[in-house]
Amino acid sequence: MGDSQYSFSLTTFSPSGKLVQIEYALAAVNAGATSLGIKATNGVVIATERKVPSILVDETTVHKISHLTPNIGIVYSGMGPDCRVLVRKARKQAQAYYRLYHDHIPVAQLVRELAAVMQEYTQSGGVRPFGVSLLLAGRDDNGPQLYQIDPSGSYFAWKASAIGKNMVNCKTFLEKRYSEDMELEDAIHTALLTLKEGFEGQIAADNIEVAIVGDDNKFRVLTSAEVSDYLEEVE
Repeated sequence: MGDSQYSFSLTTFSPSGKLVQIEYALAAVNAGATSLGIKATNGVVIATERKVPSILVDETTVHKISHLTPNIGIVYSGMGPDCRVLVRKARKQAQAYYRLYHDHIPVAQLVRELAAVMQEYTQSGGVRPFGVSLLLAGRDDNGPQLYQIDPSGSYFAWKASAIGKNMVNCKTFLEKRYSEDMELEDAIHTALLTLKEGFEGQIAADNIEVAIVGDDNKFRVLTSAEVSDYLEEVE
């Protein structure tokens, strides 16, 4: 018996031990625009392609990187509307923590909360898995951290990772370029070079997005002018 007859049920395992809907969710992620993250000694950088579906779309309204707290942000590959739901849930959770303890939520704890929500949507009837993978970058008392969360609810801390369409090539490139003592400036350059690897068309400040969290513990998205400067440096 093949897995195809089990492919429409989320809560039923196929004979080979797979939940086929989760694999389909990963296929949706792999069809999405490439995103990547690199952890440096003094910060984290995340970068992504920002392709608009038509030249008539106002690209200033299209954002793939989101703030969750002042020191944590995420980028997604896959289905944008699904990510919006997760961003809203993560912000609520972070705010609830802040209201109770008057301190920002630790990065690892927010990752666990997000992963728990995504896992819940693999074990309930009448729902489907989220069609996104997330790269979460943050900095707290434990230093800079980069996590990847997948539709199954599994999560890992990474030194450098990539998700989306060009994931395999980007990871191969990162494996060659990454070093443990890399500083944030080098990480930004490496991130841009990695994105450039399989980029369709001309890479420019208006079709990519880059964000960093550095020594000041503030997560911020780089302006177009800053991205342009960095692109000139790597060319």
